[in-house]
Parts: sequence; C-alpha cells; structure tokens
Amino acid sequence: MSRTCEICGRTPKLSATRSHSNIKTKKWKQLNLQTKKINGKKIKICTKCLKSLNKAKLG
Repeated sequence: MSRTCEICGRTPKLSATRSHSNIKTKKWKQLNLQTKKINGKKIKICTKCLKSLNKAKLG
C-alpha cells in the first residue's frame, strides 16, 4: 500500500506506450502523492484530494 492515496484510495494505472512500429509496452502511470501532516498524522495524499481539502477549508 505504498503508492495509494490514503483518503480516496486511488492507485497507479496501467497503460501502454506504442512505438513507431506499433509495438506495445506496458507502462505505469503513477499518482502525484505528497506526504502531509493532517491532524497530527503523516499520510500520503494525492494532489487531487489535497486541492479539494484546501477548497473545503477556504469555502
């Protein structure tokens, strides 16, 4: 569980890159995870959740 968001549970996605000769190779698209301290706990949070948390605090 190292590369998952602890709030929304998003995980890396598997995609494919295509070369000029149309050969398919597998590639992982990673999340933009940040380590933040929220309520005294260090958690790994994706930037999408971080943005929505900031909006909720301001609004």
